[in-house]
Amino acid sequence: MHGGARKGSGRNKLPESEKKKAKSIYFSEEEIERIESIQLEGCNSFSQKCLELINHSLEEFEQPLKEMVGVAEKTSNYAFIKIDEESEKTMKFIDLFAGIGGIRKAFEDENYQCIFSSEWDKFAAQTYAANYNEIPYGDITKINEYDIPDHDLLLAGFPCQPFSNIGKREGFEHETQGTLFFDVLRILKAKQPKMFLLENVKGLLNNDNGNTFRIIINSLKSIGYSVFHDVLDAQNFGLAHRRERVVIVGFHPSLEINRFILPKGDESLRIPVKNILERSPEGYSISKRLQENYLFKKDDGKPQVIDFDSEIQVNTLVASYHKIQRLTGTFVKDGKTGLRLFSKLECKRLMGFPDDFVFPVSRTQMYRQLGNSVAIPMIKAVADEMKKVIENPIEYVPVEENEQLEIFA
Repeated sequence: MHGGARKGSGRNKLPESEKKKAKSIYFSEEEIERIESIQLEGCNSFSQKCLELINHSLEEFEQPLKEMVGVAEKTSNYAFIKIDEESEKTMKFIDLFAGIGGIRKAFEDENYQCIFSSEWDKFAAQTYAANYNEIPYGDITKINEYDIPDHDLLLAGFPCQPFSNIGKREGFEHETQGTLFFDVLRILKAKQPKMFLLENVKGLLNNDNGNTFRIIINSLKSIGYSVFHDVLDAQNFGLAHRRERVVIVGFHPSLEINRFILPKGDESLRIPVKNILERSPEGYSISKRLQENYLFKKDDGKPQVIDFDSEIQVNTLVASYHKIQRLTGTFVKDGKTGLRLFSKLECKRLMGFPDDFVFPVSRTQMYRQLGNSVAIPMIKAVADEMKKVIENPIEYVPVEENEQLEIFA
């Protein structure tokens, strides 16, 4: 009797390399509910759904950046390929840990030109390329600081990392070495730009019991810069959501800037979230099952739900928004199931990006990228104040002091 027709049965066994192997994976109740609520064609069992979702995510992760041509990752002369020699813009800046270019968007104008950018995440780099028509260099740790072109301004939204253990463990000469902030510091030391702006989460202040922030400020001051910082909130700059971030500004010692006040915005600029909503966008609905079994399983006032009459400023848009988390998420009472996620357009408006900003990536990546980006109007307010300094450093008067002078004039 011959072996059965089923592949791998009877004598025609599958080779070891083609056999499926069992692996243990553990899910939370929330994750199980979310997976079971998803409708996937041809997937009836939980295992089938998991496998389909894993394969989909792997394809997305491995997808080549089709929009990006001529990546300059290995080009030693990369520092010079973006400079427009015929540009009339006199102020040059570099954009480190660039993400999707939010900080760049706040600074770029008729006189400020970006001449170098760096971003290691390939999906963020794809969005950056689609909007700025240039490809950011990759891993900043692999770039020699002297290969970076001379510039007037350094911009960086560097990741938050503790220093104390890294430096001690590796025996580095400098306590910031081994972190990405060290790369900012070595570039500042080598190129000596006139100004810099660094942006980070508010939690940086308390990281490692405040030790991380102390090291950052002291390190910047140790190379001669006048350093100023404050916590700013996006809702005070005309955006419809609360988003507190630490902004650090520095000026080269040759400018002799001893006073600088970061603009704090104004509560009068706050706008209600209803102003940025669109009606029934397609594809953002949250299933009834997920609502009943997860989002509203407890009567504790969570998650935050808004509608077209809501006057509030909503919770911070986070990079994990696509996970539909009941504790941190904000959802809109709208759509086919009565509840939906913020749309792409609404997320752009929450962050201050223009409506025509392009996202050539998946929805998951879009949420991650906007959740990791900056509130553009907030950064632009700081940028405008910094530009006043560089235009006339001798006569510069901080914004609040200037307002007081006008009152008593």
